[in-house]
Amino acid sequence: MNLNHPNFSDRKQDLKIKICGMRDAQNIEQVSQLRIDMMGFIFYEKSSRFVHKEDVPDFKNLEHLSLKKVGVFVNAKTHEVLEKVGEFQLDFIQLHGDESPEYCADLKNVWPSIKIIKAFSVNEDFDFEKTKEYEEACDLFLFDTKGKNRGGNGVVFDWELLKKYDGETPFLLSGGIGLEHSEAISKLNFPKMIGVDLNSKFELEPALKDVEKLKEFISKIK
Repeated sequence: MNLNHPNFSDRKQDLKIKICGMRDAQNIEQVSQLRIDMMGFIFYEKSSRFVHKEDVPDFKNLEHLSLKKVGVFVNAKTHEVLEKVGEFQLDFIQLHGDESPEYCADLKNVWPSIKIIKAFSVNEDFDFEKTKEYEEACDLFLFDTKGKNRGGNGVVFDWELLKKYDGETPFLLSGGIGLEHSEAISKLNFPKMIGVDLNSKFELEPALKDVEKLKEFISKIK
C-alpha cells in the first residue's frame, strides 16, 4: 500500500497512530485533536468497549475530522458489518475474529471502497504464512497479542517474532502498547510496519482514554 493513500494523512515520515476502543463523545472530540490518523470503534457485544448507537448520538458529526474511522468486528454477519459501515460512515473495517479470506473478499465485492484490516493474534506458535491467504482482499494487517480476549488484553507479545513476516501487506503493531514502550517502538525497523494501535494501556476506564498520556506518547514517536 502506498503511504500516500488518501486513507492516511500526509505525514509520510511518521508512524501512523490508531486509537481504538473509543465511545464517549467528549473523549472522542478531545482525542481527535491529537496527531492521530485512525480512531477505532468496537461493534463486538462481548467487549467492554462495545459501542451502542445511543452512546455517540452525534457520530456522523465526526465527518469534519481528518482522521479515519475504523469499525472493529468479531465474526459478525456480513450484512451486520455493512449496516454499520453505512450507519457510522466507516472508512475501515477491522476484522478481529476467525474471518476467512473469502469473507474479506465478499465484503470488498459488495462495498469496493471500504478498506479492510485483518487482525491476527500472535504468540510463539503463530504461523505468519497464513497471512498470505489474505493479501489480495485486505489493505492492512494488525498483529495483536494472543490472549483470552479478542484484543484489549494489555499484554505485549515478543516483537522479535515479526521478523518471520515476509508478506507485502503493511501492518499495524498492537497488543499492550503503553507509554513505557515509546522509545522501543521509535527504534523498530520492520519494513512493512506503518503504525501502532493503542488501547487499554491508555485508559482511565474501558472506552475512556487518558488524553495527556496519549499526547505524551505521540510526542515521543512523532
